[in-house]
Amino acid sequence: MIRRPPRSTLFPYTTLFRSGGTTLNPIQILKAEAEEEKAETARLSSFVGAIAIGDLVKSTLGPKGMDKILVSHGRGGIAGQIEVTNDGATILKGVGVDNPAAKILVDISKVQDDEVGDGTTSVAVLASELLKEAEQLVSMKIHPQTVVSGWRKATDEARKALTNAAVDHGNDPVKFHEDLLNIARTTLSSKILSQHKEFFSKLAVDAIVRLKGSGNLEAIQIIKKLGGSLTDSFLDEGFLLDKKVGVNQPKRVEKARILIANTPMDTDKIKVFGSRVRVDSTAKVAELELAEKEKMKEKVDLILKHNINVFINRQLIYNYPEQLFADVGVMAIEHADFDGIERLALVTGGEIVSTFGNPELVKVGHCDLIEEIMIGEDKLLKFSGVPLGEACTIVIRGATQQILDEADRSLHDALCVLAQTVGNTKTVFGGGCSEMLMANAVSNLATRTPGKESVAMESFAKALRQLPTYIADNAGYDSAQLVAELRAAHSEGKNTFGLNMDEGKVDDMVKMGITESYKVKLQFLLSASEAAEMIIRVDDIIKAAPRKRTADTRSH
Repeated sequence: MIRRPPRSTLFPYTTLFRSGGTTLNPIQILKAEAEEEKAETARLSSFVGAIAIGDLVKSTLGPKGMDKILVSHGRGGIAGQIEVTNDGATILKGVGVDNPAAKILVDISKVQDDEVGDGTTSVAVLASELLKEAEQLVSMKIHPQTVVSGWRKATDEARKALTNAAVDHGNDPVKFHEDLLNIARTTLSSKILSQHKEFFSKLAVDAIVRLKGSGNLEAIQIIKKLGGSLTDSFLDEGFLLDKKVGVNQPKRVEKARILIANTPMDTDKIKVFGSRVRVDSTAKVAELELAEKEKMKEKVDLILKHNINVFINRQLIYNYPEQLFADVGVMAIEHADFDGIERLALVTGGEIVSTFGNPELVKVGHCDLIEEIMIGEDKLLKFSGVPLGEACTIVIRGATQQILDEADRSLHDALCVLAQTVGNTKTVFGGGCSEMLMANAVSNLATRTPGKESVAMESFAKALRQLPTYIADNAGYDSAQLVAELRAAHSEGKNTFGLNMDEGKVDDMVKMGITESYKVKLQFLLSASEAAEMIIRVDDIIKAAPRKRTADTRSH
């Protein structure tokens, strides 16, 4: 028997109208070159795209996960630039995807990174596993809305199990400090800094403790300097600015009054190239230059009326104004990057100004001491005794730019997670313990639920159990054996047991100190289930027609 293809395949982008028993010609609804995928084709396309994203990043999961090399193909200096990373959000951001469902997974990974800083790989892998399960359920003729309904109940049950298992040491400073160190170690154990996790976890916790619970990560600056090894990195109190002082200006200023500006200070001479000047003698050009110099001198005088001894500008400062500042003993720093002056304004209590006519309205920054220091072969400016007491700078050293970049990303993840934990002091156990706990709670609910929804719940539990499976697989252990042992341990009531990836066995996470932030784990669960729900409900993908490029016939 010859199977007739579905109508959407026979007549793409068209609708048939039947009138009085006569079939009319197909009527085209969408624009020419627009594309439409319907029903099963659309659903399959979504599943395939999302599952491919999960398969791409699942090998980076866990403490023994592998890294990826990303090579960019841009123009100029960007072309051929490489990044070595195992951070899910960085990998997915760097991979150009065309599939709409795959883009949703890339977006949830980015949101996870922005919201809580860690769990970017886990969230993409769980969403991908849920869609693998959904593909089987849909092929069993279970309606997507039934699957979504079952998943929602499963998510609620998993959330309750996670909340009940969470431990809160917020009222005990000693235990909470130990929790923070454990969370930092756990977060860094899957990163490039895993070999030095004791050193960097202490560094990250010290930086977060300085914030005194504010959670304002803007006060922590990270500077990357080539040279040395990772263990040469250090935490410095105060603020470091990667700039040099102008010529013949003081290298050390005590009781500094700082004016932070974003203003052009490079107009003291006429830029001949790009300017059209009509004069009848070269003396007139000299007069024009003199007028420009006078304007610049007036501007410098206005700046000095603010009663300052340090001037920091976002833009260039040319030789003439630099010389004027040097004559009155003012330290002038040019071309401070925008992030640098934003953060500097925050920590010194000043504000960024562009006009200087009203000195009494301007808030000037203060600090006890500004001095030049050496890191490696570079000179930096150190601001000590700033009004924002929690301000500090972490200087990362490393052998190559790629190591520095990955160390920066890893440390930023750890700082974000710690800041979230300070805000919400609940913690849960890692090593696949929380996933197994949630999976067992969902399985128990499925056995008590009649109807097809129970099948969807069981698939949700199966997807959760895949995460410890991948963690064990990536470490080269027998995942089937380990996950079966872990499931049995949880069934016996050993709810703090997880995977010990150093020895390849099931172990007590309390004893090992493998702790994770409750907020991160909750966000990972909710984001993944919501993204999977959104994708499974799709039954039609319409791609707009590309804009036609027409020749430019205008006369220029």
